[in-house]
Amino acid sequence: MCGIIGYIGEDDAVSFLIEGLRKLEYRGYDSCGVVVEDANGNTELYKTKGKIAHLEDILANNIENIKGNIGLGHTRWATHGKPSKENAHPHFDCEKKIFVVHNGIIENFNYLKRDLTKKGHKFHSDTDTEIIAHLIEEFYEGDLLSAVLKSLELVAGTFGLGIIHKDEPDKIIVARRGSPLILGVGKNEMVASSDVAAILKLTDRVIYMEDNQVAVLKKDDYKIYSLTRERVRKKPEKVEWKLTDTDKNGFPHYMLKEIYEQPETILNAMRGRILKEEGTIKLGGLESVIDKLKKMKRLIIVSCGTSYHAGLIARYMFEKLTDVNVEVEYASEFRYRNINISENTVVLAISQSGETADTIAALKEAQRKGALTIGLVNVVGSTIARLTTAGVYNHAGPEIGVASTKLFTSQVLILLMIATLLGRFKKLSMNDGLNIINALENLPSQIESILKQSDKIRDIAKKYHKFPSFLYMGRLFNFPTALEGALKLKEVSYIHAEGYPAGEMKHGPIALISPNCPVMAICPKDSMFEKMVGNIKEIEARNGKIIAVTTEENGILKEISDEIITIPETIEMLYPILSVIPLQLFAYYCALYNGCEIDKPRNLAKSVTVE
Repeated sequence: MCGIIGYIGEDDAVSFLIEGLRKLEYRGYDSCGVVVEDANGNTELYKTKGKIAHLEDILANNIENIKGNIGLGHTRWATHGKPSKENAHPHFDCEKKIFVVHNGIIENFNYLKRDLTKKGHKFHSDTDTEIIAHLIEEFYEGDLLSAVLKSLELVAGTFGLGIIHKDEPDKIIVARRGSPLILGVGKNEMVASSDVAAILKLTDRVIYMEDNQVAVLKKDDYKIYSLTRERVRKKPEKVEWKLTDTDKNGFPHYMLKEIYEQPETILNAMRGRILKEEGTIKLGGLESVIDKLKKMKRLIIVSCGTSYHAGLIARYMFEKLTDVNVEVEYASEFRYRNINISENTVVLAISQSGETADTIAALKEAQRKGALTIGLVNVVGSTIARLTTAGVYNHAGPEIGVASTKLFTSQVLILLMIATLLGRFKKLSMNDGLNIINALENLPSQIESILKQSDKIRDIAKKYHKFPSFLYMGRLFNFPTALEGALKLKEVSYIHAEGYPAGEMKHGPIALISPNCPVMAICPKDSMFEKMVGNIKEIEARNGKIIAVTTEENGILKEISDEIITIPETIEMLYPILSVIPLQLFAYYCALYNGCEIDKPRNLAKSVTVE
């Protein structure tokens, strides 16, 4: 889940590397480092524990020594070895000629390290990455590409790699297996990165490397090979994102910016996909498999984290609108279960980045067993986008904040659109389809009305941010919303929170109710309203503090709740999109008052590319 970047060209390498690392810091921020090489093979290496701002201070004090047009940078999310200067990347060989940055995990590094140690190699870190530099040193005979290829034959695990050698100062070698790696093609300059966001300042022309590919980058040329050294021809693609999409645009944090972007991202998810006159949806990415989807009897949704919660909501949607049996599985568990893939089974993978390691592994397992696989991702050209037979893009723009907000609502919306599309081929009438579409079209303005209550939600967070634990509860469509609200609070404010189906509270969790454990009750005026009121009364009877998210600020809820946050009325299936907005804002403001690193929560990284 680390971020890597490499530059070769005619400009100052270190300034580009640092700016790129800032764009990648959401991928990990335990430690970081850069190495820069000049045309004569002279290198300068700087590493530090902590965030990139600390590295920038170190570089500023040594700027006279840092000259070069080729270099590598890295920001780390620790796996093997604690965060420290020694464990920070880039790593190097015994003679400090070979420098390596790495995203991924080398599974057989202990075996390789023992073997290399017997041969006299000296190690300076606790990482798995360092063995790659020493392997290349062991095989190097004047040809860096050959040494890299021989080394990778011995390596088990995943990697996105950047490699330079002092004796070959005109090239960078990069390699990919299971970790994202993208090439940016500029004018007399090339860049490699874990994420498009770090490339956009240089170019919008990119190449998405595939697994088991190696590339040799020179400032005016690139060549891509398979691990068996067969030449691979790939042309650059144009990126739809703009550089300004990765800026904060005046917001103090990316998370808040992305919460406020949701009227736009909802609109983007619908744009060009609604056939109002027919009361249905058009999804071009699914047209090639639509006949198979019409025959689908079983849908298995695989995903992780926030995407898993979106999948849980989708289960209710598909059950209501189609005759499909739906299962939602944690991708991290799916691959280890003995799941029978019967005929007419479809596996749907949901992932913001399209690079989630567990979800990719689940997809491959599903394909091995003969399932049709489709994807819902935000990143064009990502692994899941290429691995699945068909799919739908969010078109939500980059999400930089580690805690996902706008992608959750975009995912829920698109999942409803898929269910509506399939439902219209079966029992869903045109009028019912039109009612869904009308509700969809109202969402952007409805979200804007909720965002106007931001100050009120901030005041509520100010009252409650010191409480040590929260319970979130909802029913039916809003049970997964409760899970997502609790996850947001945990992620960014470090407050313990749990989400439950409200009907389950009396089966154990109600024992936690006290004046010190507030309850966030998601209670719109839907088919579950009366049941939810009964559950809230149970909390009130035990002196629990209640924050209610509802469509009305009167009657019984006003009498029994300590705080009320209102949302507009919509159809039952869309309440999760509206009710989660206050929960996102509440988590954000609690984190703000608690002085937390909102965009870079401790121990987390945005894109989980290791198992």
